[in-house]
Amino acid sequence: MGTCLVTGGAGFIGTALSALLPAHFERVIAVDSLHPQVHPHPTRPAALDERVEFVHGDVTDAAMWDALLADAAPDVVIHLAAETGTGQSLTEATRHAATNVVGTTEMLDAFVRADKLPERIVLTSSRAVYGEGAWSDAAGEISYPGQRSDAMLAAGQWDFPGLTPLPFVSSRVMPNPTSVYGATKLVQEHILTSWCLAMGVAPVLFRLQNVYGPGQSLINPYTGIVSFFAQRAKAHEVIPVYEDGEIVRDFVFIDDVASALVRGVLVPAEQASASASAPYDIGSGEGTSILRLAELIAAHYGAPSPVINGRYRNGDVRHASCEIDSAKAALDWAPSTMVDAGVVELCQWIDQEVQK
Repeated sequence: MGTCLVTGGAGFIGTALSALLPAHFERVIAVDSLHPQVHPHPTRPAALDERVEFVHGDVTDAAMWDALLADAAPDVVIHLAAETGTGQSLTEATRHAATNVVGTTEMLDAFVRADKLPERIVLTSSRAVYGEGAWSDAAGEISYPGQRSDAMLAAGQWDFPGLTPLPFVSSRVMPNPTSVYGATKLVQEHILTSWCLAMGVAPVLFRLQNVYGPGQSLINPYTGIVSFFAQRAKAHEVIPVYEDGEIVRDFVFIDDVASALVRGVLVPAEQASASASAPYDIGSGEGTSILRLAELIAAHYGAPSPVINGRYRNGDVRHASCEIDSAKAALDWAPSTMVDAGVVELCQWIDQEVQK
């Protein structure tokens, strides 16, 4: 194949992909703004594969796009660039909208100006688009209770009475974001799908669950709960656990995400476009409570037992897990690292990083 362009290509997922893509493309270009919240130094990350060309640029900058497309004609675009802090998005909504929404439209406009339309655009969306998702009652009736209110959380009412949460699956569960971040990712999906279908470009949409593993930023306070817990436990500090500890997440290992994205690049165009109406849900396929995660990590380091503190964050969803049968069948893909093994790999990597 010809040229692959990866936006946000120097980030967590981008660097993991960088070792895989050169086997399938003659040229791989990574564009990244190197935001200081993620990158302590504004220089090319050492983890980015040496075969990948690097462009230091912001996806919201039209001039950057024009300069890049004067030199390159991407056949495939993997659009990773995004602001991802769920809680942070509630207080920095403009920043999230600028990167996630305007950054996407600037990219699409640039392709039109340069008359260089890619054959395929792969988007990493998020499980955050579902919000609380669908719940069912004792009779099997499905409802969408929506966002948990501050009053509800302050009273310690963590679940919706009489309802049981259902796993996310894009073909059946309607999106209903409870954060600005989730809303911007859903907007990304709509913008990209409508543009691609109008322009004859194949859109491939992935809704990622909680991605973790070696390579995560250790300085970003919004980088993810797994690495935060690991750093606390490594320092033999107590891991604080919010609500009653029974918040559920699907933790999916970085290598499994990278392999799924490569499959999204390679599947036939007609199969790829089908994901525009039913995005691929990418996770481990297993839900894990936050308390169990904290206990696994604390045990690994011999740290004190986690403490449930009853605190909460507005905009957080209670249960987030997904079914992955459709993705497994369509992509000929399956996750290989479950959370017990993945936590060990992450902790071992953190230990090595701290020693550097």
